[in-house]
Amino acid sequence: MFESAELGHKISKEVWKKEIPELRESLLDAQLDLFQSKKFPVIILVAGVDCAGKGETVNLLNEWMDPRHIETHALRDLTDEELERPQMWRYWRVLPPRGKVGVFIGTWYSAPLVENVYGTIKNAELDQRLERIIRFEKMLCD
Repeated sequence: MFESAELGHKISKEVWKKEIPELRESLLDAQLDLFQSKKFPVIILVAGVDCAGKGETVNLLNEWMDPRHIETHALRDLTDEELERPQMWRYWRVLPPRGKVGVFIGTWYSAPLVENVYGTIKNAELDQRLERIIRFEKMLCD
């Protein structure tokens, strides 16, 4: 049902408003199926430039979904404790259990990519950090 997002697809506000009840019901049905099966968790990463609508999107998800089975985390600057831990620890500790949904505003990709754009890390370090991210994601899937 939610295999891919169609980028560039637009609909009118009238069509959107008409479709909302069916979309909400489909999303709740999918969330209920996830919760009842407890086969795996769902992780939603929301990223984008400032003022891109990340907060509005996450608020809509939280409004439409059953709040008992969704947690949202907005991870900003690293805390002192997080600085002393492995890179992915801040995410690892708040991952959703099977059957639940975890929404992250800001992703594990953000810091290394931004640092690369600003030239504050070398290519070798970027490669190492991206490799750690790939291992982390593989571990999540396995």
